Amino acid sequence: MILLGSTGSIGVNALLVAKRFGIEVEVLVCGKNIELLNKQIQEHQPKIVVISDEKDIKRVQHPCVFAGEEAILDAIAEAKSTLVVNALVGFLGLRPTLKALECNKQLALANKESLVACGKFIDTSKIQPIDSEHFGLWYLLQNRPVGKMIITASGGAFRDWDINRLKHATLSDTQKHPNWSMGQKITIDSATMVNKMFELLEARWLFGEGKYDAIIETKSLIHALIDFKDGSTTAHFANASMQLPIAYALKQNMQENILKHVDLLRVGSLEFREIQKERYPVWEIKEDLLKNPSKGLIVNAANEAAIEKFIANEIGFLDISHTIIEAYGYFDIEPQTLEDVFAIDEMVRDFVKGKR
Repeated sequence: MILLGSTGSIGVNALLVAKRFGIEVEVLVCGKNIELLNKQIQEHQPKIVVISDEKDIKRVQHPCVFAGEEAILDAIAEAKSTLVVNALVGFLGLRPTLKALECNKQLALANKESLVACGKFIDTSKIQPIDSEHFGLWYLLQNRPVGKMIITASGGAFRDWDINRLKHATLSDTQKHPNWSMGQKITIDSATMVNKMFELLEARWLFGEGKYDAIIETKSLIHALIDFKDGSTTAHFANASMQLPIAYALKQNMQENILKHVDLLRVGSLEFREIQKERYPVWEIKEDLLKNPSKGLIVNAANEAAIEKFIANEIGFLDISHTIIEAYGYFDIEPQTLEDVFAIDEMVRDFVKGKR
């Protein structure tokens, strides 16, 4: 397989699953974590390695190392592997998604931004989602009329904070996720609830028009629910691990145990909460975004640009959501071509960067 984002949490789990099933790793792509990359190279012996920064090439213990976005695209096109696992973070993951589909590769997709920003131009029939929420919906779907699809959220780092404290939240605070260990950006997205809004939008592109919603389930044991039109509701329970959805993406006919089952007697109880706009201001645009899914491009660009400013200590935590909402209202534009996607993305980022 070709693994994009090998040193992130999904990449690490993908390599564990690949080793278990004896899947050869032809290409490894990573960003800055060269120390972990070298360990992965030693264990999996890839033929090609691609990193983000050319200055780090000399640190990589491999004879065939390249750097930069074009090198990623070339590796996808030239590799013999027919499976691409895209676990890159951010808009950076879009071009590799498009290249994989252009090359008729099977795509296991964890990069949210591909569908959020460009779902209108992507053939989702060629994609196997490996987010636990979309995997859960896929797992539950039957040949019965669906009333509503629901995904769950942990609530992020601030779900139990007094709301008045949120305006003083720091970057360090955002990283204290109650249930998961993830990268910096996605943990911020979890705290703002942007992550869950993106997942709803992904579900809309993956499963078509319909009713979608999200609720907080504090233990992250239920990942998805479906309300069927007959009045019944089914839920997908699984312990918090990405290995199950990854395993199905890498080996479709799954006949063996991947995770320990959830022991409900040990769990004892579950707690559900509403996602409230007072705590998660960005939720204000959720319904309109689902009606106008192409505007996910605007939300994603504004979010990434606002997070950069938050990390640089130029804006506060709540300003991330307020910036997204402002950009969402300011830009009334829809991409008509792939070229438009990249042009609008740049336009929105410039708008956010120019704000004081």
